[in-house]
Amino acid sequence: MSPLAQDQLRRMHAYWRAANYLTVGQIYLRDNPLLEEPLSAAHVKQRLLGHWGTTAGLNFIYVHLNRVIREFDLNMIYVIGPGHGGPGIVAHTYLEGSYTEIYPHIERNREGMRQLFRQFSWPYGIPSHVAPETPGSIHEGGELGYSLSHAYGAAFDNPDLVVACVVGDGEAETGPVATGWHSNKFLNPVRDGAVLPILHLNGYKIANPTVLARIPEKELLQLLRGYGYDPIVVAGDDPKPMHRAFAAALDRAVRRIRRVQRAARQAPASAASRPRWPMIVLRSPKGWTGPKELDGNPVEGTWRAHQVPLPHPERPEQLQMLEQWLRSYRPEELFDGEGHFREEFAALAPTGQRRMGANPHANGGSLLKPLVMPDMRRYAIPQTGHGTVKAEATRALGQWLREVMALNLQHANFRLFGPDETASNRLDAVYETSAKTWLDPTLDSDTNLSPDGRVMEVLSEHQCEGWLEGYLLTGRHGLFNCYEAFIHIIDSMFNQHAKWLKVTRQVPWRAPIASLNYLLSSLVWHQDHNGFSHQDPGFIDHVANKKSEVVRIYLPPDANCLLSVTDHCLRSRQYINLIVAGKQPEWQWLDIEEAVIHCTAGAGIWEWAGTGDDDPELVMACAGDAPTVETLAAVMLLREYVPDLRLRVVNVVDLLALEPPDRHPHGMDDDEFDRLFTRDKPIIFAYHGYPGLLHKLTYRRHNHDNLHVRGYREEGTTTTPFDMMVLNNLDRFQLALDAILRVPRLASQHETARQRYWSDIARHRLYVSENGVDLPDIRHWRWQPANAGASDADA
Repeated sequence: MSPLAQDQLRRMHAYWRAANYLTVGQIYLRDNPLLEEPLSAAHVKQRLLGHWGTTAGLNFIYVHLNRVIREFDLNMIYVIGPGHGGPGIVAHTYLEGSYTEIYPHIERNREGMRQLFRQFSWPYGIPSHVAPETPGSIHEGGELGYSLSHAYGAAFDNPDLVVACVVGDGEAETGPVATGWHSNKFLNPVRDGAVLPILHLNGYKIANPTVLARIPEKELLQLLRGYGYDPIVVAGDDPKPMHRAFAAALDRAVRRIRRVQRAARQAPASAASRPRWPMIVLRSPKGWTGPKELDGNPVEGTWRAHQVPLPHPERPEQLQMLEQWLRSYRPEELFDGEGHFREEFAALAPTGQRRMGANPHANGGSLLKPLVMPDMRRYAIPQTGHGTVKAEATRALGQWLREVMALNLQHANFRLFGPDETASNRLDAVYETSAKTWLDPTLDSDTNLSPDGRVMEVLSEHQCEGWLEGYLLTGRHGLFNCYEAFIHIIDSMFNQHAKWLKVTRQVPWRAPIASLNYLLSSLVWHQDHNGFSHQDPGFIDHVANKKSEVVRIYLPPDANCLLSVTDHCLRSRQYINLIVAGKQPEWQWLDIEEAVIHCTAGAGIWEWAGTGDDDPELVMACAGDAPTVETLAAVMLLREYVPDLRLRVVNVVDLLALEPPDRHPHGMDDDEFDRLFTRDKPIIFAYHGYPGLLHKLTYRRHNHDNLHVRGYREEGTTTTPFDMMVLNNLDRFQLALDAILRVPRLASQHETARQRYWSDIARHRLYVSENGVDLPDIRHWRWQPANAGASDADA
């Protein structure tokens, strides 16, 4: 039975008409907002941008969500998968008043409405899709696929929040949404909020029918039930019965959510299990209430309604159709003579922070609480000298993250995300504080699974990224660990979040959120058993392309630097921090105090590694843990080959410090760059990633012509770690040869150096081929200070 009384239905239908009117007005009009005179071409924008097809359905849903928010006193936000329905969401926030509160110049009167229409898809106005400028939004409408993941990320650790998430039927064809449906397996009804998915099937995407709209309904419902949902179907095109049916469906869904949560929260913790959550399938025509046909072709209910149904309103017949369309909503009944939304309709909206455009969870920075941070120094690797201890950098970090998680359990504002790689990346100490979230049955052989777990693992980089973004955007903290080669899977999601952060820096009412932190491990140089498919450091380049005020890139050379960098990143706001650090046992270079100083500077001279001269003949630079080892090994070889060579070792942790300060806030000024790298001496730079990026970052520097970068050359296979270096000419033998070839006074040694290099490479390749492991003097190499005599290999 419908919960709507006749008068309530009348007023809700009027509210829907008002939202549709404002939507069409935004797409088409620049003047005459109340149609107080006959529509003319002068009132219409010359350049029409926007999407009508999905918007009437989104407006319909919003009106009904307003009702259940008031009826059930819900704390609710709205995630819009079909993001190009942006004009509808703007219309609703305008009608409820939240838009004007944020943008006072858009008043709720005739002139404000004119401004509202004119700014839409207008130069220096607002975008056509749901965007950071849109009140109540946490989901950018620029790319489809991530609405469900964002919605569930928002609901984690928000026990009183309901996230209404509209999944468009075009979006429902994307891979991330196919995985996103499984998020219900990770939602704990005791401690988390709820997500109400609304699959909006209007039949078409840009130019084609959609899969889920065309398959038989029995098959569709089997699919959704197989995902673990209890679907409720509402279908039709006649507004009055649709209003009644959708109201009944929403009431049923909300009551089901409350029953699930009440039962779970009253039951013993040991009884926790995964419930079957409700969802709604809404079938409505594409372009609902818009033009029925144009030039003899159907429009409403077809793909032709997707964007601008009347594309040429400068033509008299289409201008007349546009006016008829706008007047069909009877704006004179909805707005008074001054353009105010009539109170009998306006009173239907929630008030205060219950309005979805004013809900603080959609402006998560306003709710953000700082993490309680343990002292990283307690987890540092003790040092008795440089390069005297081997350790797994990420294992040390995992022990510190265990304490981060422990100290923040009661605040429920930190989670660790990863695609089944947390243990592989040596972060498994976190399980000592919190297991992995798991609500389905477990076997005796299972380990570290619990409904209360705070480590989020699912084998989908898309899902992990989307969950984390939703978690951050609603005011919490987190870290995403991933294999380096496969983080590329979320390149587009990273793009959208970076754009969101860039825009929100210019949106004053958006409070800063916690930074999105990536830890990439299982690196290119130690993928010897996985081979070429797992060897790709290119995400660094992808990140470096973004705006400098948004991105940071760190390559800590050892565990203590990794601790220092991660501590900084978890405290930061409004950035994307990329940390690249290995998990294999490797030599440790700096004690914790040295590491803090070094990471704070971003780059520095390692006096202990060079010859200590103020006027070196050569600079040996490095960025990344494996390149640092090869650089220092090359330094030891050069001591043997050219004992009187004056050289300097520079290590770079903060990669973007190499840029000038007018290109990046962390950039060194020219004086500091010249102090480190000199103005005129050769630089041999061993770099973790693709060499071209370093040239891009430093092309304006005085000494760029003397910069020679060795890095990844897209050469890989299943081989030993050192052979990966050899394949890419990043090995110690190559670096030592490069040094001799570029110091002018050593010209007489060039031929000897080349022969020695080829002899060393031949020796290496023969040994690797016969034994399957690296040479003993490679495997057992360790750093020896200049005054310590011969290396272990020579002793």
